[in-house]
Amino acid sequence: MSGAVLVLNAGSSSLKYDVLDGDEQTLVGGTVERVDQTGWDGAFEHVADALSDADVDPSALLGVGHRVVHGGDRFTRATLVDESVEHAIDELADLAPLHNPNALAGVRSTRAALPGLPQVAVFDTAFFAGLPTVATTYALDRDTAEHHGIRRFGAHGISHEHVAAETARFLGRAELALVLLHLGNGASAAAVRGGRPLDTSMGLTPLEGLVMGTRPGDVDAGVLLHLLRRGVDVDALEDLLQHRSGLQGLCGVHDFRDLLAAMDAGDAMARTAYDVYCHRLRKYVGAYLAVLGGADAVVFTAGVGEHVPRVREDALAGLVALGIEVDPDRNRADASGPRRIATDSSRVDVLVVPTDEALAIARAVRDVVG
Repeated sequence: MSGAVLVLNAGSSSLKYDVLDGDEQTLVGGTVERVDQTGWDGAFEHVADALSDADVDPSALLGVGHRVVHGGDRFTRATLVDESVEHAIDELADLAPLHNPNALAGVRSTRAALPGLPQVAVFDTAFFAGLPTVATTYALDRDTAEHHGIRRFGAHGISHEHVAAETARFLGRAELALVLLHLGNGASAAAVRGGRPLDTSMGLTPLEGLVMGTRPGDVDAGVLLHLLRRGVDVDALEDLLQHRSGLQGLCGVHDFRDLLAAMDAGDAMARTAYDVYCHRLRKYVGAYLAVLGGADAVVFTAGVGEHVPRVREDALAGLVALGIEVDPDRNRADASGPRRIATDSSRVDVLVVPTDEALAIARAVRDVVG
């Protein structure tokens, strides 16, 4: 297991873990659920037991990679974690309250269990550090924005960067104009040309952009002012935006499997939620075609993007005039790996390209640790 890396991806209430060896093969992996109940030390004990069962010696690991959602202005690449880095991640928690605190808890639990092992933070915002000014700037009073550090950072950059590279490899071309759609419980779009981002849907925080499982995506700021004036306090607003919006808010479920089942059973609210979800996707595809001046491919990835053919077909329906046409048979075929789902006559390719954040994080750890 020479050069093996432990990758930890801390969610709001779960911890995903993978160990990848020097040949980038997965030795062991899994998910610890309900970490909010067991605590992070207990979660890492579960990980340690899984490593032991797989005969992986933690002391022989090259290092540990942690997915950190928000790196702010400071972190534009994967970084070895020390006390100052921990402090900075903690300070950024307000911008990613569902993720940064838990990533930090994972760092501390791992360090306590495996002292001396290098810990590397890999930031979801880093890929978007080079976004053009027009894509990072909100049209707010400049002094206020600068004083409070208000700008657009994006997220899901680990996935978007990996998928852009895999798409280039699959098509055999580096200089591609791509619309990337990362659709999981969290969802984001990115416009990428030649491996470099030009725009993305998430903003200062991961709340902006596409409709998500429990987050609303784009919302008129006046809605929040209206609620504040009606007596809704900031904590209640946070709960609304983080936990009670998106699909959950529209129809009472956030898991796409449950949404589709409800929709197929005739649930009108589920149907509306699905239609709103696809409508928002379609708007962003059109917008990013404009940003790119045309695209070589639209690429779907992550849990919903890879495994729900209906979303891919419905989100791109009616875009033949823009050169996008999905082949229903290719789209619904049971397949794995990168694949083409466009018709032969589609001017813009449509692809499904699996993401692999664990692999991307492991590679980043090797780059940092050597």
